[in-house]
Amino acid sequence: MSHQELHRTEHIGWLRAAVLGANDGLISTSSLVVGVAAAQSAREPVLLAALAGLVAGALSMAAGEYVSVSSQSDTEQADLARERRELEEEPELELAELAGIYVGRGLTPALAEQVAIQLTAHDALGAHARDELGLSHMTRARPLQAALSSAAAFAVGAALPLLLVVFLPLGGLSTIVIAASLALLMGLGALAGYLGGASMVRGAARVAFWGAAAMGATALVGRLFGTVV
Repeated sequence: MSHQELHRTEHIGWLRAAVLGANDGLISTSSLVVGVAAAQSAREPVLLAALAGLVAGALSMAAGEYVSVSSQSDTEQADLARERRELEEEPELELAELAGIYVGRGLTPALAEQVAIQLTAHDALGAHARDELGLSHMTRARPLQAALSSAAAFAVGAALPLLLVVFLPLGGLSTIVIAASLALLMGLGALAGYLGGASMVRGAARVAFWGAAAMGATALVGRLFGTVV
């Protein structure tokens, strides 16, 4: 019977980008709303700041993730190309190198050589990619996936403060935005901790702390500079 296991590392690529995007969208847009609302009492500038923050932030996150993960992907491809060339030019040395890796992991030299020979015969490049370079299909860089995940997550995170600006009176807007954002940040942090197999309480606490710091600092800027936005 086949035995399938689901590992959390399979989700690490899109999960990191999605959590980062949602947190960034919520924190940055909420901070913009709180800062601009603290500076003046008209709704239009606050709404414009929230909408501009959503659009610019989502595109910025997508571009940043794509460039960053593409650089990682380029490095991985360069390493694989080098391994492919070395396997063609120096197969004996590569076989000995692979056997040495297994000896370092606890196998006897004789058994390590047998394992290296069999894995090389089956998939030499795959064996070196996995055991020498530490690359696998689960953690391989995927630039487009990371970019789309970040942009979509940022837009979802930024949608909450934008909707609050649209439907709530400006009188208590800052207080409600801060409270709602902190509650959602704690939920996102707890969810990220759960999906990643980490502490949900620690995940919630750290994003709530930095979110509160960002919104508090932006509100202070709005108060200090008054109507100059």
